[in-house]
Amino acid sequence: MACSGIPRSPVILIVILLLLFYVVGSSASGASESEALLKFKDSLENNKDLSGSWNNETTPCSSEKANWVGVICFAGKVWGVKLEKMGLKGVIDVESLKDLSNLRTISFMDNSFEGSLPDLSKLASLKSIYLSNNRFSGEIPPQTFQGMQWLKKIYLARNQFTGAIPSSLTSLPKLLELRLEGNQFIGRIPDFQQKTLQSINVSNNKLEGEIPASLSKMPVTSFSGNEGLCGGPLNQCESESTKKPSVVSIVVVAIVVGVALVIIGIVIFILNRRNQPAASSVEDPPISSFQKKSGIKEADEVSQTSEKSSASKKGENMKLSFVREDRPESFNLQDLLTASAEILGSGYFSSSYKAALLSGPVMVVKRFKQMNNVGREEFHEHMRRLGRLRHSNLLPLVAYYYRREEKLFVTDYIEKGSLAVRLHGHQALGQPSLDWPSRLKIVKGIAKGLQYLYNELPSLIAPHGHLKSSNVLLGESMEPLLTDYGLVPVMNQEHAYELMMVYKSPEYSQQGRITKKTDVWSLGILIIEIMTGKLPASFLQQGKGSEEDLANWVQRVVPQELNSEVFDKDMEATKNGQREMMKLLKIALSCCEGDVEKRWDLKEAVQKIEEVKERDGDEDFYSSYASEADIRSSRGLSDEISFP
Repeated sequence: MACSGIPRSPVILIVILLLLFYVVGSSASGASESEALLKFKDSLENNKDLSGSWNNETTPCSSEKANWVGVICFAGKVWGVKLEKMGLKGVIDVESLKDLSNLRTISFMDNSFEGSLPDLSKLASLKSIYLSNNRFSGEIPPQTFQGMQWLKKIYLARNQFTGAIPSSLTSLPKLLELRLEGNQFIGRIPDFQQKTLQSINVSNNKLEGEIPASLSKMPVTSFSGNEGLCGGPLNQCESESTKKPSVVSIVVVAIVVGVALVIIGIVIFILNRRNQPAASSVEDPPISSFQKKSGIKEADEVSQTSEKSSASKKGENMKLSFVREDRPESFNLQDLLTASAEILGSGYFSSSYKAALLSGPVMVVKRFKQMNNVGREEFHEHMRRLGRLRHSNLLPLVAYYYRREEKLFVTDYIEKGSLAVRLHGHQALGQPSLDWPSRLKIVKGIAKGLQYLYNELPSLIAPHGHLKSSNVLLGESMEPLLTDYGLVPVMNQEHAYELMMVYKSPEYSQQGRITKKTDVWSLGILIIEIMTGKLPASFLQQGKGSEEDLANWVQRVVPQELNSEVFDKDMEATKNGQREMMKLLKIALSCCEGDVEKRWDLKEAVQKIEEVKERDGDEDFYSSYASEADIRSSRGLSDEISFP
């Protein structure tokens, strides 16, 4: 007689056995992941930041939740390891990481790892490698990335790599982004034929030869700082006949140059003997393009530190103050003053210059003259405060220069320029207009950046203070970057009242005050401009006062009887998106409410903006319309995670 406790059906028995195997396997997997990571940790030096959570008391992952610092989890497995800005040294133990079967992304950026690049080909399932801003050195073998068929993103920038760019990079079928700038690579750029490649940066190396035609449409900044490179998008390469002059011509040129140098030397010697000065003098440095364009006359005041203490103090005052810990001081004020420059804009508020450093990145320098009523220490403290801000929708301050009469702010150069130019000058520049999804993305990004400022600068009544379309830049993926934020406390008040957006609000014109809702009013004005394509009157008047204030501008541009005719004719939109467009326009009008008491606060405005969709209706989020980014966001996954 069969025992009643044993299942009679073989199917049930098989299911039970499978469940047991799954439980045991999951448990064993968790243990092996812990062991692998702890072994990896032991290979690192200066790993004190990991000692708190990396131990056997918990597993690295619990479902989607990471229990260990720097671990990224997905479906209860270790998906990524992200240990950045920890001062880590030692060895990246690839053998330990091999035991993490679900590992897809590693990031050890901004640490102090040295030596050769680890043999990452042993981690064949990786999709993202981030090793920028370390001290790796030596040549990377050509076959290093062979067989890594899932690799999408490789960041090796600002290390000390030498030799040729490894040819195996050209065999990666899914490669999206490649960052190799700031190394010492030599030779030619390999021919990247991948259709997937979206961005590449090999600037500031020692590369030479013609840029492959497949990369000719990449921006100039991707190749700058390599004197030997030519071809699109850089200058056209010289022909062979130009490169190889005849021996006879070389000899003739050498003779002519030699004779000329002798004559010049004799003339200089005679003139010096005739006109010996009573005392030696230091020749003034030549005025550079940036110095000439900006009118700054401080370059000749830089004194050598070996001189008197007063000279040393003056030299100290000429230093740029860097406010970002994640950015090394790769240039100084003298580098900026001697950089070639291009005027980006000049107005009553500030003047902007694009400065191309001789050996380094392209920066933007903003010059302010209306900030001389704030004391040195107060100004420095406020700049340090702004320098600590970090958000994907803020253009971070890199450095600044303090002088009583003027201030210089240094930021990164953003290639795509401002939202104002893209909205109102795209036809003249031959650019496509912004469609509805792009405009919605920009509005949401602006709102998020503004909310971050309110959270991080609670003591400021108007944390931005000057929000308008010319103070919103557009990044590579059309993400908005807010600029000129947090300047109300350091602006001369008599000029702030005349120039800044918050002082054009109804509450200031009627009651002589600004409130915590005043930036919300500026946000509403900006959204209306984005949706209608109409330029606000204040831009045309440049702060000199206008016959038509912005409140009247809103009433004229957006009539009480709303209809689709109000939207920008250049905005591409389908019919099933117009209801959402109208919803966003109504949100803007609520933000522009003249009565401060009735106006939404920022939290409510941001919440309403987030609820706006690209399309009408409530389609299933996980339908075929959902993008990879949508799915990632909905599950709370890191940007480091990418799907096959």
